[in-house]
Amino acid sequence: MAVSTTGSVRIAIVGGGIGGLATAAFLWRAGLTSTVYEQAPALGEVGAGLVVAPNAARALRKLGVMDLLCERAVQLDTGWEFRRWEDGSVLSSENLSANCKRLYGEQTYTVHRADLLRAIASSVPLQAIRIGHNCVGLDQRHGVLQLTFTNGQQAETDIVVGADGIHSVVRSALFGTAPVTYSGMCAFRSLVPADEAPEFARRPAQTLWLGPGHHLVHYPISAREQVNLVAFAPAGDYTVESWTATATVEEFLAEFCEWDPRLTALIRASGTPGRWALLDRAPLTRWSEGRATLLGDAAHPMFPFFAQGAAQAIEDAAVLARCLVDGIDDPAEALRRYERIRIDRTTRIQTVSHDRARLNHLPDGPEQRQRDAAFVQNDPLIANGWIYGYDSDVALEEAPSV
Repeated sequence: MAVSTTGSVRIAIVGGGIGGLATAAFLWRAGLTSTVYEQAPALGEVGAGLVVAPNAARALRKLGVMDLLCERAVQLDTGWEFRRWEDGSVLSSENLSANCKRLYGEQTYTVHRADLLRAIASSVPLQAIRIGHNCVGLDQRHGVLQLTFTNGQQAETDIVVGADGIHSVVRSALFGTAPVTYSGMCAFRSLVPADEAPEFARRPAQTLWLGPGHHLVHYPISAREQVNLVAFAPAGDYTVESWTATATVEEFLAEFCEWDPRLTALIRASGTPGRWALLDRAPLTRWSEGRATLLGDAAHPMFPFFAQGAAQAIEDAAVLARCLVDGIDDPAEALRRYERIRIDRTTRIQTVSHDRARLNHLPDGPEQRQRDAAFVQNDPLIANGWIYGYDSDVALEEAPSV
């Protein structure tokens, strides 16, 4: 397909989450229009909190939404802490406020997903978003891309971006159903009103508690009105992978009942927790087929142990938009370029996130003590500079042309 003018190109984005809306926003900023098809009856974001690391903040600043986001985001001033499960002793502590800006030119923030989505959506025209469109099929036959929705509607388009999450319909249409295995882990998440949370959890810090077979993370969000709590534990026979599935506070507490009493007090103060199984998926070797491609969790679902899922979707969006602007006369090649620039990085992050599960959950003993000592010897903020220092513009400039 060759296109003579950018105005004639129809770009369909399947999925109106963080990755899909970021793609539309970066495209709009670069002068290309698109249509976002979102299955929900209204824009929103299930879940609770997430970390906006310097690499994500850098991209969001280029999009022009950081000022709006910071109205509700929490800048992590106090630190980034690792603590021991039974007594809360500090294994490592990082002054993020002092070091992030110096090392990477941006700070680290924690936000509610809904606040991040709202900030990104502010850069997308309302008429470009079609809610209530649950995509169930993509047909590439006869040289035309056609999307089918459960509401009976269909849409023809020139380019398709599958940003439809971990259960991506677009991915299945392009590459078949990807095999999954059970990781043996499940996640709990909950929100605690700040006025009911212990003081240590209200500080502007991201705190990770590590213990045998488990770990737990907490940090303030929503202008410090809430504390986000997410924890990982053995799954047993639990296999439900849904962000809308719930557990009870008692089930959550049972996994951490022998931990530091301050932590169990935080769990007791939480509302009804969500619970989902972490399924294991091997990295894809291809994202693009013709004039269709994948983005975010649809392309590279990853364990959340480096807190990079949303950040990688935003980076994808920035690179994809630039590739399409630069190569709109040959969309298939533009999508292949996007894939070439992004796939090695996201595969590496998928891999290190996967490997981190074992280290976080070591039983007490010599290997655990060696891990804890390494926190002091190897500053994780510096060690992961390849993640936090990423700049999409630099990546595009340095990428080979073929």
